[in-house]
Amino acid sequence: MTQQRIINVARGHEKADLVIKNANIVNVLSEEIHKGDIAIADGIIAGISDFYEGEKEIDVNGAYVTPSFIDGHVHLESAMVLPKEFAKTVLPAGTTTVIIDPHEISNVFGLHGISFMHEAVKDLPLDVYTMLPSCVPATPYETSGFDLNSYDLSLLIDKPWVLGIAEMMNFPGVLNLDSNVMAKLELAKQKGKRIDGHAPFLSSKDLCAYISSGVKSDHECTTPDEAIEKLRLGMYIMIREGTAAKDLDALLPVLKSCNTRKCIFVTDDRHPSDLKEHINGMVRRAVEAGVDPIKAVQIASLNTAEYFGFKDLGAVAPGYKADLLILPDLESFKPAVVMKNGKIIAENGNLTCKIDESEIPSMRGSVNVKWIEPADFRIEAKSDIARTIEIIPHQLVTKSVYSKINIENGNAVSNIDTDTLKICVIERHRATGNIGKGFVKGFNLKSGAIASTVAHDSHNMIVIGTNDEDMYTAAVELVKSQGGKVVVKDGEVLAKLPLPIAGLMSDREFNYVLEKCSELNSAAHSIGCTLEDPFMTMGFLSLPVIPELKVTDKGVFDTGVFNFVNIFEAEPALL
Repeated sequence: MTQQRIINVARGHEKADLVIKNANIVNVLSEEIHKGDIAIADGIIAGISDFYEGEKEIDVNGAYVTPSFIDGHVHLESAMVLPKEFAKTVLPAGTTTVIIDPHEISNVFGLHGISFMHEAVKDLPLDVYTMLPSCVPATPYETSGFDLNSYDLSLLIDKPWVLGIAEMMNFPGVLNLDSNVMAKLELAKQKGKRIDGHAPFLSSKDLCAYISSGVKSDHECTTPDEAIEKLRLGMYIMIREGTAAKDLDALLPVLKSCNTRKCIFVTDDRHPSDLKEHINGMVRRAVEAGVDPIKAVQIASLNTAEYFGFKDLGAVAPGYKADLLILPDLESFKPAVVMKNGKIIAENGNLTCKIDESEIPSMRGSVNVKWIEPADFRIEAKSDIARTIEIIPHQLVTKSVYSKINIENGNAVSNIDTDTLKICVIERHRATGNIGKGFVKGFNLKSGAIASTVAHDSHNMIVIGTNDEDMYTAAVELVKSQGGKVVVKDGEVLAKLPLPIAGLMSDREFNYVLEKCSELNSAAHSIGCTLEDPFMTMGFLSLPVIPELKVTDKGVFDTGVFNFVNIFEAEPALL
């Protein structure tokens, strides 16, 4: 029996499968670094002491051994590759466990999307657990492919790979006791499972009410004051460093001055170019900024494990899984060795284990658009001043501003001089014909258009352009490829990445997607865009749960009043 063998190995009566000798153990339990040998049997740490013997022994000569890292909240779909390609990329960086929220694919395919992701992560050397999407759709102010209610979630909540209910974005629904929202919260509470939160800027009594509903975490903090208030009220703070939303630098003061035991590192949404350095990169940057290395490792491992109820993950101690990193130093945090269940799976940045090329679960096409014409992109002008979305670089939040547009033949069109560009969101799930239209500042396109079927949260087709003809061409290209991203100029495609799986993911290898993403960004820059990653920024402009102004397939939405607005309403100062 495994238990008997582990006890015998721990006592030194039997040889271990593997002994890591002369290690400097980063102990996240006692918050110290101490020397010792680590005996491993059947994938479990049996003991830590001196003079263990093993069938195999590795002398690390004083290198540091830490628990491997856990990503506490990630949308795998944002990497635009299948889970096996994601695993190949993050495992060498030291991430061996991730908690996913298949919210994106669920907005397209509902329960089938969750099933697809679970099937796609089977047999990977990466542990993948699921939080069930709580807000599909996120709000009633957009059209998604499916509507998941509490009954739908109840069909999966008892699965061992399901840890709870994912980010409850509809915090107004919680505060107003919406019956559908409350049913989902109650489902998780009845089953003793976690409920993740999503409540930017929520404060004071409303925050207390939100937490008292059962929500125990938040990954939307952008200032120390916001994080500290939530810590004081018992929340776990998921410190996010994604591709578009980067909060680590802003929250470093919290990690240096507060109790960090309820802080967790998460990536949320990352493009391929930001995957090769993963949670380890957050640990490195925290340490560079003055955070104690032991605490930084603790945030990346033990804290996350404890929050999600993993009793055998996140530490180097007897009875814990031998999911370990061997690090030459506590500065670069580039693992020399990554171990999963006591087996070496990566060395010096390269995967050493084999990941089988299993068949991709079948999925139907997901880009179902009512027939469109160039005329569908027109906006009848009521004024030459329009309420406009202004982006904030590296943030999901936007500003609501008033900007000067141009008028041609009675139609409102983009004004390149004021960087006020037309933005349209085309419903692509049910062929309703819905097209939400508005204007956006911050992309600086001088010609052409860019478009994508990755548009949080309902993932309708989003198009930004300087003229209707190129916007139309871009949209048609995405219909042809059943999803993806594209850059168009003067009716010609400059760059394109097909994403045929739910309009979100490629069926190609990681490097192909990485190369195409680079081509897309270069093409966007060639037509004037000044954003580092315009597609990631664009992908969040249709998310109506993040302040301040967004656009969905149903129109321009103001989160301040939580309703649609007329973009030609007079500017307040002029009323």
